[in-house]
Amino acid sequence: MTPEQQAIVRESWRRFEPTVQSDASFYERLFALDPAVRHLFASVDLERLQRKLMAMLAEIVRVLDQPDVLVSEVAALGSRHLHYGVRDADYQSVGAALLWTLEQNLGEEFTPEVRAAWTEAYLLVSTVMRRAAARAASSS
Repeated sequence: MTPEQQAIVRESWRRFEPTVQSDASFYERLFALDPAVRHLFASVDLERLQRKLMAMLAEIVRVLDQPDVLVSEVAALGSRHLHYGVRDADYQSVGAALLWTLEQNLGEEFTPEVRAAWTEAYLLVSTVMRRAAARAASSS
Protein backbone atom coordinates (compact mmCIF):
# COMPACT_ATOMS: atom_id res chain seq x y z
CA MET A 1 0.00 0.00 0.00
CA THR A 2 1.15 3.49 -0.69
CA PRO A 3 1.43 6.04 2.12
CA GLU A 4 -1.43 7.93 0.46
CA GLN A 5 -3.66 4.84 0.57
CA GLN A 6 -2.74 4.28 4.21
CA ALA A 7 -3.72 7.88 4.99
CA ILE A 8 -7.04 7.46 3.17
CA VAL A 9 -7.80 4.25 5.09
CA ARG A 10 -6.94 5.90 8.41
CA GLU A 11 -9.01 9.01 7.74
CA SER A 12 -12.04 7.06 6.54
CA TRP A 13 -11.68 4.72 9.54
CA ARG A 14 -11.90 7.71 11.89
CA ARG A 15 -15.24 8.62 10.31
CA PHE A 16 -16.45 5.02 10.03
CA GLU A 17 -15.57 3.51 13.42
CA PRO A 18 -18.03 5.49 15.58
CA THR A 19 -20.93 4.67 13.25
CA VAL A 20 -20.56 0.91 13.23
CA GLN A 21 -19.71 -0.28 16.74
CA SER A 22 -23.04 -1.99 17.37
CA ASP A 23 -24.13 -2.33 13.76
CA ALA A 24 -24.60 -5.95 12.67
CA SER A 25 -25.02 -5.02 9.01
CA PHE A 26 -21.61 -6.50 8.15
CA TYR A 27 -22.74 -9.97 9.22
CA GLU A 28 -26.18 -9.54 7.65
CA ARG A 29 -24.51 -8.64 4.36
CA LEU A 30 -21.99 -11.48 4.68
CA PHE A 31 -24.79 -14.01 5.21
CA ALA A 32 -26.73 -12.56 2.27
CA LEU A 33 -23.67 -12.80 0.00
CA ASP A 34 -22.60 -16.23 1.21
CA PRO A 35 -25.25 -18.15 3.17
CA ALA A 36 -22.86 -21.10 3.49
CA VAL A 37 -20.72 -19.21 6.04
CA ARG A 38 -23.62 -18.83 8.46
CA HIS A 39 -22.76 -22.19 10.07
CA LEU A 40 -19.40 -20.74 11.19
CA PHE A 41 -21.34 -18.37 13.45
CA ALA A 42 -24.01 -20.74 14.74
CA SER A 43 -22.92 -20.64 18.38
CA VAL A 44 -21.37 -17.16 18.35
CA ASP A 45 -22.63 -13.99 20.02
CA LEU A 46 -22.65 -11.66 17.00
CA GLU A 47 -22.63 -8.49 19.12
CA ARG A 48 -19.48 -9.65 20.89
CA LEU A 49 -17.96 -10.74 17.60
CA GLN A 50 -18.78 -7.33 16.09
CA ARG A 51 -16.82 -5.66 18.89
CA LYS A 52 -13.89 -8.02 18.28
CA LEU A 53 -14.05 -7.33 14.54
CA MET A 54 -13.96 -3.59 15.12
CA ALA A 55 -11.03 -3.94 17.53
CA MET A 56 -9.17 -6.08 15.01
CA LEU A 57 -9.82 -3.61 12.20
CA ALA A 58 -8.72 -0.72 14.41
CA GLU A 59 -5.46 -2.54 15.15
CA ILE A 60 -4.88 -3.30 11.47
CA VAL A 61 -5.48 0.35 10.56
CA ARG A 62 -3.12 1.40 13.35
CA VAL A 63 -0.23 -0.75 12.09
CA LEU A 64 -0.68 -0.32 8.34
CA ASP A 65 2.65 1.49 8.12
CA GLN A 66 4.45 -1.10 10.27
CA PRO A 67 4.80 -4.10 7.93
CA ASP A 68 6.58 -6.38 10.41
CA VAL A 69 3.89 -5.90 13.05
CA LEU A 70 1.06 -6.03 10.51
CA VAL A 71 2.22 -9.26 8.91
CA SER A 72 2.88 -10.93 12.25
CA GLU A 73 -0.53 -10.02 13.70
CA VAL A 74 -2.48 -10.76 10.54
CA ALA A 75 -0.70 -14.08 9.95
CA ALA A 76 -1.65 -15.19 13.46
CA LEU A 77 -5.22 -14.14 12.70
CA GLY A 78 -5.19 -16.23 9.51
CA SER A 79 -4.00 -19.31 11.40
CA ARG A 80 -6.73 -18.86 14.02
CA HIS A 81 -9.40 -18.47 11.36
CA LEU A 82 -8.36 -21.76 9.77
CA HIS A 83 -9.19 -23.46 13.08
CA TYR A 84 -12.59 -21.72 13.12
CA GLY A 85 -13.39 -23.42 9.81
CA VAL A 86 -12.82 -20.45 7.49
CA ARG A 87 -12.01 -21.58 3.96
CA ASP A 88 -9.92 -19.77 1.39
CA ALA A 89 -13.03 -19.07 -0.68
CA ASP A 90 -14.69 -17.29 2.26
CA TYR A 91 -12.31 -14.34 2.04
CA GLN A 92 -13.96 -12.99 -1.12
CA SER A 93 -17.39 -12.62 0.45
CA VAL A 94 -15.89 -11.14 3.64
CA GLY A 95 -14.11 -8.49 1.56
CA ALA A 96 -17.28 -7.69 -0.34
CA ALA A 97 -19.25 -7.41 2.92
CA LEU A 98 -16.59 -5.13 4.41
CA LEU A 99 -16.57 -2.78 1.42
CA TRP A 100 -20.39 -2.72 1.38
CA THR A 101 -20.49 -1.91 5.11
CA LEU A 102 -17.98 0.91 4.66
CA GLU A 103 -20.01 2.29 1.77
CA GLN A 104 -23.28 2.13 3.73
CA ASN A 105 -21.80 3.92 6.71
CA LEU A 106 -19.68 6.50 4.90
CA GLY A 107 -22.24 7.35 2.23
CA GLU A 108 -20.98 10.04 -0.14
CA GLU A 109 -17.62 10.00 1.62
CA PHE A 110 -17.04 6.51 0.20
CA THR A 111 -15.37 7.89 -2.88
CA PRO A 112 -13.62 5.83 -5.57
CA GLU A 113 -10.32 6.69 -3.86
CA VAL A 114 -11.58 5.42 -0.50
CA ARG A 115 -12.88 2.24 -2.16
CA ALA A 116 -9.53 1.67 -3.89
CA ALA A 117 -7.56 2.22 -0.67
CA TRP A 118 -9.74 -0.15 1.35
CA THR A 119 -9.68 -2.71 -1.47
CA GLU A 120 -5.89 -2.60 -1.40
CA ALA A 121 -5.84 -2.86 2.40
CA TYR A 122 -8.16 -5.85 2.36
CA LEU A 123 -6.16 -7.50 -0.40
CA LEU A 124 -3.01 -7.14 1.69
CA VAL A 125 -4.63 -8.45 4.87
CA SER A 126 -6.49 -11.32 3.22
CA THR A 127 -3.40 -12.43 1.28
CA VAL A 128 -1.34 -12.64 4.46
CA MET A 129 -4.17 -14.44 6.30
CA ARG A 130 -4.69 -16.92 3.46
CA ARG A 131 -1.00 -17.72 3.21
CA ALA A 132 -0.71 -18.23 6.96
CA ALA A 133 -3.77 -20.49 6.93
CA ALA A 134 -2.32 -22.50 4.04
CA ARG A 135 0.97 -22.94 5.91
CA ALA A 136 -0.86 -23.96 9.07
CA ALA A 137 -3.00 -26.45 7.14
CA SER A 138 0.02 -28.02 5.44
CA SER A 139 1.88 -28.42 8.72
CA SER A 140 -1.07 -30.10 10.48
